[in-house]
Amino acid sequence: MVRSRERVSLEGALYSLQQQLGLKVHFGGKTALAIQGKAHYLSMRQKMSLFGSLKESLPKWFTGYENWNDRFTFTQTNFLPNDLGLVESNCNGHLVMVSSVTRAIMECIYLAPQKQSLLECYELLEGLYNLRPQVVQQLLEKCSSVKVKRLFLYLADKANHSWFKHLQIEKIDLGSGKRSVVKHGVYNAKYQIVVPKELEEDNQRNFVASSSLLGEFRELS
Repeated sequence: MVRSRERVSLEGALYSLQQQLGLKVHFGGKTALAIQGKAHYLSMRQKMSLFGSLKESLPKWFTGYENWNDRFTFTQTNFLPNDLGLVESNCNGHLVMVSSVTRAIMECIYLAPQKQSLLECYELLEGLYNLRPQVVQQLLEKCSSVKVKRLFLYLADKANHSWFKHLQIEKIDLGSGKRSVVKHGVYNAKYQIVVPKELEEDNQRNFVASSSLLGEFRELS
């Protein structure tokens, strides 16, 4: 119900989804990072990122509301447990659940490289120097996406964060075999992944994976 001439905010509608319908739909990815001051200010043209489980769908009154139906994207995924890594935040006067900083950067990586630049993911992760290794460890162990786990560790290792040294990588299932994130990229032997050239341009030991070599690699998902 909306009063005549009243404009409902996207944040207020999300509050209703969480509090009245009990959905785990939440602000995630770069939007959650920006809300918590860990990303550059989001412009008015940039869409807000909503995440929810595969079993959750947005009601028609939410998707069809003309004041914001072009202001958000909705990603349905179960690569992380629905109730893990969420925190309460004040968004435009509404207390809603959003992804914690650690979960949010993993959601950014989940969207890469099709919907999120891997180089931007690295730049965002590079600024996260005070993550708690226990929290990172828990999320990585519960994560079902080999792509997210390998890329997160690769980027964190590259950023040389102090918390990275406290991770127990042997407890994290990274799958097996060589994987490809992008075509015509550069192969990183430590994490057995092909990544964009600009991320590996300073490493002389890696090689460019040509189209013929890519046949040996599985797509990373």
